[in-house]
Amino acid sequence: MGKKCQLTGKKANNAFAVSHSHRRTKKLQEANLQWKRVWWPQEKRWVKLRLSTKAIKTLEKKGLAAFAKEAGINLNQV
Repeated sequence: MGKKCQLTGKKANNAFAVSHSHRRTKKLQEANLQWKRVWWPQEKRWVKLRLSTKAIKTLEKKGLAAFAKEAGINLNQV
Protein backbone atom coordinates (compact mmCIF):
# COMPACT_ATOMS: atom_id res chain seq x y z
CA MET A 1 0.00 0.00 0.00
CA GLY A 2 1.41 3.37 -0.99
CA LYS A 3 1.47 6.64 0.89
CA LYS A 4 -2.04 7.65 -0.08
CA CYS A 5 -5.21 8.39 1.87
CA GLN A 6 -7.67 5.54 1.34
CA LEU A 7 -10.77 7.75 1.41
CA THR A 8 -9.74 11.07 -0.15
CA GLY A 9 -6.86 9.90 -2.36
CA LYS A 10 -4.48 12.57 -1.05
CA LYS A 11 -0.81 11.84 -1.78
CA ALA A 12 2.57 13.57 -1.93
CA ASN A 13 3.10 16.77 -3.90
CA ASN A 14 6.28 17.81 -5.73
CA ALA A 15 7.45 21.28 -4.75
CA PHE A 16 10.48 23.53 -4.44
CA ALA A 17 12.28 24.42 -1.24
CA VAL A 18 13.28 28.06 -1.77
CA SER A 19 16.28 29.35 0.20
CA HIS A 20 16.93 32.95 1.24
CA SER A 21 19.11 33.40 -1.85
CA HIS A 22 16.19 32.04 -3.89
CA ARG A 23 18.03 28.86 -4.83
CA ARG A 24 15.38 26.24 -5.49
CA THR A 25 15.78 22.54 -4.73
CA LYS A 26 13.13 19.89 -5.20
CA LYS A 27 11.33 18.53 -2.16
CA LEU A 28 8.37 16.27 -1.52
CA GLN A 29 5.40 17.52 0.49
CA GLU A 30 3.95 14.38 2.07
CA ALA A 31 0.31 14.17 3.13
CA ASN A 32 -0.24 13.92 6.89
CA LEU A 33 -1.31 10.26 6.99
CA GLN A 34 -2.29 8.35 10.13
CA TRP A 35 -3.37 4.76 10.75
CA LYS A 36 -6.85 4.96 12.26
CA ARG A 37 -9.17 2.25 13.57
CA VAL A 38 -12.73 3.31 12.81
CA TRP A 39 -15.87 1.64 14.16
CA TRP A 40 -18.18 0.50 11.36
CA PRO A 41 -21.67 0.28 12.93
CA GLN A 42 -23.40 -1.51 10.02
CA GLU A 43 -21.08 -4.53 10.28
CA LYS A 44 -20.38 -4.09 14.01
CA ARG A 45 -16.60 -4.26 13.61
CA TRP A 46 -13.47 -2.14 13.48
CA VAL A 47 -11.89 -1.12 10.15
CA LYS A 48 -8.24 -0.06 10.01
CA LEU A 49 -7.63 2.70 7.43
CA ARG A 50 -4.72 4.92 6.42
CA LEU A 51 -6.28 8.40 6.47
CA SER A 52 -5.17 11.98 6.11
CA THR A 53 -5.95 14.18 9.09
CA LYS A 54 -8.40 16.15 6.94
CA ALA A 55 -10.22 12.89 6.14
CA ILE A 56 -10.42 12.06 9.86
CA LYS A 57 -12.17 15.37 10.53
CA THR A 58 -14.55 14.83 7.61
CA LEU A 59 -15.18 11.26 8.75
CA GLU A 60 -16.42 12.51 12.13
CA LYS A 61 -18.89 14.78 10.32
CA LYS A 62 -20.20 12.46 7.57
CA GLY A 63 -19.81 8.98 9.04
CA LEU A 64 -17.87 6.01 7.67
CA ALA A 65 -20.50 4.45 5.40
CA ALA A 66 -21.42 7.70 3.63
CA PHE A 67 -17.79 8.77 3.19
CA ALA A 68 -16.72 5.35 1.83
CA LYS A 69 -19.63 5.29 -0.61
CA GLU A 70 -18.72 8.78 -1.83
CA ALA A 71 -15.07 7.70 -2.26
CA GLY A 72 -16.15 4.51 -4.05
CA ILE A 73 -14.38 1.98 -1.82
CA ASN A 74 -15.67 -1.33 -0.52
CA LEU A 75 -15.16 -1.57 3.24
CA ASN A 76 -15.52 -5.37 3.21
CA GLN A 77 -12.17 -5.65 1.42
CA VAL A 78 -10.34 -3.36 3.86
